[in-house]
Amino acid sequence: MRTSKPTGAPRTYRKTVRLPVGRSSVRIRVFMLVFALLLGGAGIRAIQLQGLDSQAFAAEAAAKMQSKRELPATRGEIVDRNGVVLASTEPAMLVSIDPDMVRTNGADKRYAMSRRKQEEAAAAPAAVAEILAKHLGGRKEKYLEIIDTPDSRYEVVARRVPAATFTAIEADMRAGMDGEGKRRWYGVFGAPDPIRVYPNRSVASNVVGFVNAEGDGAAGLEYALDAQLEGTPGEQVYDASTYGRIPLGTNIMTPPVDGATYELTLDSDLQWMVEQALADGMREAKAKTGTAVVMNIHTGEILALANGPSFDAANPGAADSKDLGNRAVTEVYEPGSVQKVLTMAALADQGLVTPDTKRVVPGSIASGGGVVRDSFAHGDLNLTARGIVAQSSNVGMIMLTRDLEKQTLTDYLSSFGLGAKPGTGLPGESTGQIPTKDMPDYTRDQVSFGQGLSVNAVQMAAAVASVTNGGTYHQPVILKSAKASDGTPIELPQPTSRRVVSEEASAAVVEMMESVITLNDNRKIPGYRTAGKSGTAQRFDPQCKCYNGFTASFVNVAPAEDPQLLVYVVLDRPSNGNLGSRLALPVTNNILSLALPRYNVAPSTTEAPNLPTTFD
Repeated sequence: MRTSKPTGAPRTYRKTVRLPVGRSSVRIRVFMLVFALLLGGAGIRAIQLQGLDSQAFAAEAAAKMQSKRELPATRGEIVDRNGVVLASTEPAMLVSIDPDMVRTNGADKRYAMSRRKQEEAAAAPAAVAEILAKHLGGRKEKYLEIIDTPDSRYEVVARRVPAATFTAIEADMRAGMDGEGKRRWYGVFGAPDPIRVYPNRSVASNVVGFVNAEGDGAAGLEYALDAQLEGTPGEQVYDASTYGRIPLGTNIMTPPVDGATYELTLDSDLQWMVEQALADGMREAKAKTGTAVVMNIHTGEILALANGPSFDAANPGAADSKDLGNRAVTEVYEPGSVQKVLTMAALADQGLVTPDTKRVVPGSIASGGGVVRDSFAHGDLNLTARGIVAQSSNVGMIMLTRDLEKQTLTDYLSSFGLGAKPGTGLPGESTGQIPTKDMPDYTRDQVSFGQGLSVNAVQMAAAVASVTNGGTYHQPVILKSAKASDGTPIELPQPTSRRVVSEEASAAVVEMMESVITLNDNRKIPGYRTAGKSGTAQRFDPQCKCYNGFTASFVNVAPAEDPQLLVYVVLDRPSNGNLGSRLALPVTNNILSLALPRYNVAPSTTEAPNLPTTFD
């Protein structure tokens, strides 16, 4: 019997391995493994944060909490020689609003507003606008428009608001809708925005200048000394959160350093008097512009420096831009016959002339292919050098100056301070122009009586002062002293001095200048002997590059026996005549009549000598 085998492929059985997770011990071990991995990762991260990168992360967190606020410095004062304030700074505020905060009356937008909050928010815009209109002026509707500015958190409402006004605004905001402060208004803020004030308004405004809307110096000494006047701002660093300053957080304050205070040589009372006298003289002469300089001839200190027309430093925007500068140092002109004082000083110092030097002066003299005449027609005149100055003879000056070398003439002009900036520290100083040593003969002729060169008023005043004070040039000075905010003196550049002519030459020139005054009794000042010189020059107009109109001037020093003060007045483009002796001389006399007793200059005790101006 045969036994058969099973047919087909052998059957394979696969054995499945299963984790016995149903058992609690296994589950615990798995959980512990996962927990250990998570804990280890957290530990590594903790080591990184607190061990390796702790300082960096701490600094980043601290920086996010820190706030900085600039602490503005107070701009320094400008005062006159007697301590009278010409420019100072008063506290004021920039008033701004957060329109979004006003519209919600400070409600936290993360939470739904209660019915009461909704009522307050609805009333806030009108209430805040009314408070602003009440204290700042203007229409309530204007402030409502600012409050309605969409997507804005900062809008400027007003600048340079007096601190007292802002205090009143804050009081009304705190009082709120019930008047007792229980339900106050929110959204109005203030930041320091000091006001620059000029108590004397237009007095010395061309010297002092003014600041612009940003509080930076824009003209005059405010501009020239801006860096020293503005000081250095401070800074406050503190920690703050969303809910305000953190009481025990960082609070570091670097106090500001206020600006320096500058004392000027100007006398503000005398300055006002000079400005009034100049304005009167301009009206009488019907002049377009004018300048006046009062100087102590032994120190170079400028006691008054007037410009006309001037402007109100507290409101410079209302003035013509041409009147905002300082013509006394910026504008140049041909000095005319006042130059004869300097020419005579050079001639006397060289020993070429004495007051009694005699010349037969014809009515005209040939020069440069043309003819030069005096301002008055005459035949031959027998004039002393004293008479040439008294009569202001151009022809006589040409005759005397032709004995002076051109190089020597140029050297004297330069030593008198012409052709260079005066160095007062005022901005925009011009240099003027003097001829070089290779000038043609006709230029020397012109320069002798005040044409062919250009000067500014301060230059010319300092030059004449050097000739009449005994022969020493003193650089003109406008800055008397300065001190830092803590009272420490600040060293100023020392003005230069140099001898330019001998004492004998100086005395000779003063004697010649006194003959200008004694020529006519109406030129005298009661009680004082004076010495002066007039100037009448054709005015060069840069627009047409031609001569157009005249410049009338007069320089006066007193007392003649011992000169102390100098007054120089320049009237530009007068239309009521052109003679300096008629238009500018009365102004110098008015000023000296005020200045001499003010500075305790004793009246003269001797009469002016009647010395010969002609000869037989």
